[in-house]
Amino acid sequence: MSILRPDLPSPFAAFGSGTEDTALIRSLVGELFNGRATSAPELPGALPVTLSGVPTQLPVAPPAAAEPTVPAADTRDIGLNGGFPTTTSSAPPVHPTVVGAEPAADSKPATPTGTHEAGADGSYEYGEPRFYLESLGSHPPDVPVETDLASLHRTPSFPQQAQVVSEPDFYFLERLKGASLPAPAASLSSFDVEGVRRDFPALHQRVNGHPLIYLDNAATTHKPQAVLDATAQFYGRDNSNIHRAAHVLAERSTKLFEAGREKVRQFLGAGDAKEIVFLRGTTEAINLVANSYGRRHVGPGDEILLTQLEHHANIVPWQLLAQQTGAVIRVAPINDRGELILEEFARLISERTKIASVTHVSNALGTVNPVEQIIPMAHAVGAVVLVDGAQSTPHIPINVSALDADFFVFSAHKIFGPTGIGALYGKKHLLDAMPPWQGGGHMIQDVTFEKTIYRPAPEKFEAGTPDIAGVVGLGAAIDYLFRVGIPAIAAYEHSLLEYATQALATVPGLRPIGTAANKASVLSFIIPGVSNDAIARHLDKQGIAVRAGHHCALPAQRHFGQDTTVRPSLAFYNTFAEVDSLVSALHQLPKR
Repeated sequence: MSILRPDLPSPFAAFGSGTEDTALIRSLVGELFNGRATSAPELPGALPVTLSGVPTQLPVAPPAAAEPTVPAADTRDIGLNGGFPTTTSSAPPVHPTVVGAEPAADSKPATPTGTHEAGADGSYEYGEPRFYLESLGSHPPDVPVETDLASLHRTPSFPQQAQVVSEPDFYFLERLKGASLPAPAASLSSFDVEGVRRDFPALHQRVNGHPLIYLDNAATTHKPQAVLDATAQFYGRDNSNIHRAAHVLAERSTKLFEAGREKVRQFLGAGDAKEIVFLRGTTEAINLVANSYGRRHVGPGDEILLTQLEHHANIVPWQLLAQQTGAVIRVAPINDRGELILEEFARLISERTKIASVTHVSNALGTVNPVEQIIPMAHAVGAVVLVDGAQSTPHIPINVSALDADFFVFSAHKIFGPTGIGALYGKKHLLDAMPPWQGGGHMIQDVTFEKTIYRPAPEKFEAGTPDIAGVVGLGAAIDYLFRVGIPAIAAYEHSLLEYATQALATVPGLRPIGTAANKASVLSFIIPGVSNDAIARHLDKQGIAVRAGHHCALPAQRHFGQDTTVRPSLAFYNTFAEVDSLVSALHQLPKR
């Protein structure tokens, strides 16, 4: 376990556990720590640009003279692991205390909620489904001059056999060039990462005899106890179908479901809860827009504009629409840093463009797209814009009203909520004019064999029994994120990304894939001479979970001459010590 730094104030708010004594505990802890003074620390520089309208500023701890109060949950100030030394060695620094270190011989970890009992060695052993995609081979070196899809698959401009990366050209390392590895505690605002970690039962297990280090957050995130409690309570007490009964359970269930809609509205900064449609996730939401808005507004010769950064879920639905309507897909390319070439996007957009569908944050590279510039460009030619927010919603504040996005989509499981549920935001006038996509119960006002009268949006897009428990869990996840504070999460994760990027640069031969000037969470890389599958398996043996594969983003990968990469991806419950463990394990790769 880590040592809490006594020089920092430590108001701690436990939340999400479901205990009736939470308020008392918070009050006692507040009285204990409230008297310690501090000055507001500086935020790390160059946070990703969001233009969300939400200030990226951490709350300041109350002054020493203030009366003891119960601290708000987003003002937690327990210090990070103390005593981070700097070093000029090529190996990562060794911290005096490491989160997830081996327990003492006479200690036994408590059984996390919902897990198996510990084995004789105190570890929780789980199955070993290790399926990673092998590289599919390289692609011929042809530098594109056009922006058709095929020409975007090319080899990188750097040599195949890279040397040790000593000074990677990353935007957030400009102030660190020539320095040793940064000491996180010196540049970070205090953030109670240990308090956060206590709220996530899945993090407290052992895999292959080691403490779990979960760095696969771009694929899916773990769930706080608050989400587990909310879904369990729904099924254990409130379970009923919604909207269609007068009994108490149906009334409770309906209120919970619609409260979830309101929470999503607040989370996205939408103006009206009727602009929120519940669906299975990002993929289904994009398909709804393609099939409902797209079929009505896109015809032969019209154009759909995408970027080379897109997830397959933001490519394939538009390809299907183009095949059905005779439309043409245009693709804006990226540069060798993995950034959208905005001038090419501007060149490709025209009066023929009906839809621009772009990712906010690349799941494969971590690039933050300049959607605040893309959206006005599309609107200027009469096109609507769909923003894929699957990877941005966990990491940066979102305000769809400030962005003026026409559609915005995301999935609950990326923001610490349940799987199988997500949401579409659409401007009300657009949703009102769109025809239903799927038919069934609840979305109708009247049905005869001659015709059907549909309910207004959002109900007309929510045919059948929805995932009510999923919506309840999503609402609980949003509550949790609001309590921690999304600006605080963004600041902490950014410093973690800075540190991890420079630490990975100490690994011999490691080649980062994606070095954009605005970036979030993702640290994709390859090590020439070692297969990505072998790297992932090596890390898995040490309890470190990363993803190796094409990440459902082959066009972006192939720009760098790769079909697959290794992709560690961060969340706000990860620690600097876990980054050290990752880098140390990579230093221990078998000799090539």
